[in-house]
Order: sequence, then C-alpha cells, then structure tokens
Amino acid sequence: MQNALIVAHGQPSDPGPAARTLEGLARRVAGLLPGWQISSATLAEPGALSRAVEGSAAGLVFPLFMAGGWFTRVNIPGKLAEAGAKVGPGGWTVLEPFGCDPAVHDLCVRLVQEAGGEEVILAAHGSFKSSAPSDIACHVADRIAQETGARVRAGFIDQAPQLSTLAGFGDICLPFFAAEGGHVADDIPAALDAAGFRGRILPPVGVDPRVPGIIAAALMRCTPVCARSCRWARPAG
Repeated sequence: MQNALIVAHGQPSDPGPAARTLEGLARRVAGLLPGWQISSATLAEPGALSRAVEGSAAGLVFPLFMAGGWFTRVNIPGKLAEAGAKVGPGGWTVLEPFGCDPAVHDLCVRLVQEAGGEEVILAAHGSFKSSAPSDIACHVADRIAQETGARVRAGFIDQAPQLSTLAGFGDICLPFFAAEGGHVADDIPAALDAAGFRGRILPPVGVDPRVPGIIAAALMRCTPVCARSCRWARPAG
C-alpha cells in the first residue's frame, strides 16, 4: 500500500477546524486512489505530523502550500526528521506543492471563465522574504489575462502591490489560497473594502470540488519539490 500525507499550514490560533477540513480533503483524495493510505496533518496542530508518519517507513508528502520555499524545502523535511522519519530515497519524499501545479493554474483560468469577470483581482499572500509566492501568482494572473481576455491584477497581503491599494479596480476577486483561513475570511475582505471594491469575492481555489482530483494526479506523478529555486521564478529585474 502506498502512503501519502497531505500537509498544510493550518490555523495556529485555532488548529482544530482547519485540521478537520484537511482530514475531509484527504478522505476525498483517498476515494480516488484505491489501495492508497492518505492521511493529513497541519503544522499548526502540535504533534500532528509526528503522529501521521509514526509506523510508516516511507511515503509521499504533498504540501498544500501555494508556493515552494522554506516550508517545503526546509521546515517540513526537518519536522519529518525530528519525528524519526527518513527523508529521501527509501523514505519520505516531499512533493512539489499545490500552488506550483499547472493543473491548479488551469483551474484558476476556468474559475474566472465560469465567473465571467472582466476585471479580476488575483489575491495572494506574497512574501517580504522571497519572490517565489508572487512569481507564481503573477504567472497565474498573466495566464488568466491571456486566456480570458479579462484585465487582471495580482494583489497581495504581505507585499506590494497590497490589495488595499487596488482602488477602483475589479469586479471579481479570486483568492489564490489553499483553504478558507483567516486571510481569506478576514484579511482579504478588509483590504478590498479599504480599496473600495464592490465586486464578488470567489471561494479560494483550494476549496473547489475539482481539487481532490488534482491532488490525486499529483500524487501519481510524484514530482519532488524543487531542490533550490522555484521553477516559476521570474528573471531578476
């Protein structure tokens, strides 16, 4: 039997609900992969990752993250090692994260097509420390614009251009997030309200019912996380 573990950030202030939501996602993915054992763990829930790998010598770790970086290349492997799990050949393999999958980018395009937006805000987290999250978001924004004909702007929570500065723009907003946490429920609406946004905020891409199939396909492909820089990185300057 093949083992796979879906890992997400979770919600540090209240880890229970996010952990239960992730368990539900793991069950839906398992329903698409007969013969696989699919479990889940959030980093916010103390001891969850250690419990998930206990007794399993090898498997796949699927990061439900929107970009590669420190969490996927350093933090998760480190926590696996702390739990006594071998990381690498013959042990646990950390796969490319959710947001890096071209199938997720395809889904973002379809979601905008289905919503019928003409001015689209792609709301993403961003980072003041790494360009990888914004590089991927900008790639997705470009694809949406090219394939739908909509005017598209990426806006961020943790870097410029911040969502609150996109005044007078947008009839729909697509959150480029894996789950409905505090950023989606609170931060994005507050920032858009500050910008005078009066359009529709769509559910985050990660809760779409097509996502379990995307994750199942990613597990079957078994593409490891990029060893160094993100494959969606944009040239400097």
